[in-house]
Amino acid sequence: MSELICITNRKLCREDFFKRLEKITSSHPKAVILREKDLSAGEYTRLAQVAYNICFKNNTKLILHSFKKSALELNINSIHVPMQILRAMDKDERSFFQTLGASCHAVSEAKEAEKLGCTYITASNIYETDCKKGLKGKGTDFLREVCRSVNIPVYALGGISPLNYSDVIKAGAKGACVMSGFMTCENPKLYIKQFTE
Repeated sequence: MSELICITNRKLCREDFFKRLEKITSSHPKAVILREKDLSAGEYTRLAQVAYNICFKNNTKLILHSFKKSALELNINSIHVPMQILRAMDKDERSFFQTLGASCHAVSEAKEAEKLGCTYITASNIYETDCKKGLKGKGTDFLREVCRSVNIPVYALGGISPLNYSDVIKAGAKGACVMSGFMTCENPKLYIKQFTE
């Protein structure tokens, strides 16, 4: 299985979002993080239900993003959260999630996320990315430091492409998270293949 995680952004899609999700999940990334932060809780829950059905059909893990109540309502035990949400979650909330990820931007955050029970983290931003225009990439030295500081999988995030993927793996990352590449590529299956060639 690929060690690429797709992060969604339906606004980048050139086609119907669910059609795109169908193509992505049938290409079998490691997981899909449903990151649609502009939606209300109700809208997100409805989107997540459809997304879950697509992911389940294609045997791909769906990880919700930030909306804890949606996860509980839909009984989806995988979530990715920013550090401020992770810190606000109590032990019972955290223990509900078999997959619990957090977005880390410093070594101290990575260590804290592991102590709070995360099963994986993302480290960002490694390279410059359109998602965070003007923000300089922290580079692979930063990534290496994060990977050495924790005993859970670290996924590199920010400007990852087939051209630099081997560099983040060499730095100790388990894999990478990609948004725009997955949302805009012609063929997700061929896109994933480029990372392993």
